[in-house]
Amino acid sequence: MKKILFILIIVLSSNILLAQELKYKLQVDVPYYENKATPEAYKKERCKLDIYYPTNKKDFATVIWFHGGGLTGGEKEIPKALEEKGMAVIGVGYRLSPKTKGSEIIQDAAAAVAWTFKHIREFGGNEQLIFISGHSAGGYLGVMVTLDKHYLQAYDVDANRIAELIPFSGQTITHFTIRKEQGLKETQPTIDQYAPLFHVRADAPPLLLITGDREQELLGRYEENAYMVRMMKLVGHSQTRLIELGGYGHNMTFPAFPLLIKEIDHRTKEILKN
Repeated sequence: MKKILFILIIVLSSNILLAQELKYKLQVDVPYYENKATPEAYKKERCKLDIYYPTNKKDFATVIWFHGGGLTGGEKEIPKALEEKGMAVIGVGYRLSPKTKGSEIIQDAAAAVAWTFKHIREFGGNEQLIFISGHSAGGYLGVMVTLDKHYLQAYDVDANRIAELIPFSGQTITHFTIRKEQGLKETQPTIDQYAPLFHVRADAPPLLLITGDREQELLGRYEENAYMVRMMKLVGHSQTRLIELGGYGHNMTFPAFPLLIKEIDHRTKEILKN
């Protein structure tokens, strides 16, 4: 018994030591559009990413984080809750409405994901372990570029290579900012090619939807996500789940981040085991 306890103490101590020894670096303002033509000024200003990654670890997971802000505001960010977790975090900046159209914002998100697949090995990451997350408008962008495969196909990237999609309070109908471009009110729901729900498919990567309390969320956001779960299941997707965070409204990131970290860890082990 004493021998077993001694071994457990040694193993736990080693794990703690390894965690403490991980070192991280932050590289900022990396342009993710790589074509030779000089982009217009606004695109050049906004279309950059920051990458936070462990420098003395290899084959780590990476989470691409799209900030929220209704497609009209916000800045790229590395959420504090995701730091020092043994993985890379990529905070993506993108153009905003009304200076650009919603369809072009989705294209920005796809370009950032494609950049990650192309370059993450250079930082020590594993392209099999690329996860996508984000809050609100950021969640919407992640779901769009994953479910509508044509955005990533433009970069010869198969969206099904994404390890898992884990949006926080993402819109699944057509985003209200895009509906505004179409002359519609935010309370007029539509589902067209700019709605993740329009692109439900059985072969998509695993999808974990996280929302706030249905009674406190923004404009029926929980119900949109619940409908997404139902439709994904009806088309044959068996790995769509929904977590409702009771007692939290639309700004529900605080309790959602631990769920994201746990899910990435679980899925990473599952992928590496196979």
